[in-house]
Amino acid sequence: METVGSLIDKMSINELKIYHMTEQRDRDDVGTDFRQDCENRLNILIMQRDNLVAELQELLDDVMAGKRKLTAFRQMKMYNEKKFKD
Repeated sequence: METVGSLIDKMSINELKIYHMTEQRDRDDVGTDFRQDCENRLNILIMQRDNLVAELQELLDDVMAGKRKLTAFRQMKMYNEKKFKD
């Protein structure tokens, strides 16, 4: 099950990919085939973004309707704690 945080993480990575793929598509030093490949990839990335946005909206709607509950997890890090050293 996805969490709000995991969805936002995926969305931020996806937005970076969209930004950089747009840069590649708009380069002046590339041919038509390269530009079309970038456009095709960009369309897929945009579709993925739209799916992630819809999934996040559905999760938030369910939380607001009381159908699902958000759970906070306490971090259990072991590094830098002397009692867990060898």
